[in-house]
Amino acid sequence: MEFLVQFDLDIPDGVARPEVEDREKAEAVAAEALAEEGHLVRLWRASVGTDRTTVVGLYRAGSRAELESLLAALPLYEWMHTFITPLVQHPNDPAGIRATS
Repeated sequence: MEFLVQFDLDIPDGVARPEVEDREKAEAVAAEALAEEGHLVRLWRASVGTDRTTVVGLYRAGSRAELESLLAALPLYEWMHTFITPLVQHPNDPAGIRATS
């Protein structure tokens, strides 16, 4: 199954900069591992014009429960507000049309 996941990152006031940097580095390592495992397909930073960092990702997992487990293991997870949208192939999806031609 594929999922569109939006993260709004909200770092609490008072968190020391070194902790944020350490978690960001660990997050990059975790994202690389998820990509290698085939779970993280694409990742974008959304330009929304706020103080928050918004990230949009395309993920693959066997179920929503598996996806939620993968996300919960991320180093920045406790600072994330996540919005998960399950995706189902559209009959007019160009990728699907090419595959059947």
